[in-house]
Amino acid sequence: MQELFQKNFVDVIKNKYADFNGRENRRDYWMYVLCVFIINVALGLLVSIFANAGFLRGLFTFLSSVFSLAVLIPSLGMSVKRLHDIGKDWVWILVALIPVVGWIWLIVLLAQESQQADNQFGSYNP
Repeated sequence: MQELFQKNFVDVIKNKYADFNGRENRRDYWMYVLCVFIINVALGLLVSIFANAGFLRGLFTFLSSVFSLAVLIPSLGMSVKRLHDIGKDWVWILVALIPVVGWIWLIVLLAQESQQADNQFGSYNP
C-alpha cells in the first residue's frame, strides 16, 4: 500500500505538479484518483468524528480544504494528460461543466482505453 501511495500520489505531487504535457495511462491515472479519494475520505471521517469538538473539527476542516486546493492543479494536469492519452485535447475537460451528464461523460472519457500508438501528445506508454 505504501508503494502504491508513493508511486501514484507522492510522485505526482513532487514531479508532475503542474505538468499538462504528455500522456498518462489509465492505470496510473485511476491509482492517483484512488489515493486522493482515500485521503479525502480519511479527512472527512476525522471532521465527522470531531464534529462536536470545536477546535479539532475546525482544524480537520481546514486541513481538508488545504488538501483539496493543493491537489487541484495536479488533478487537472493528470486529467488533461489522461485525455491526451485517448487522443483528446485539453478542452474536453470542460465537458464536466455540463449539468448532470457532464461529469458522467468525463468519467466515461477518462475510463477509455489508451490509444495503442503514438499520437500528437506523445508516445504510447502502456
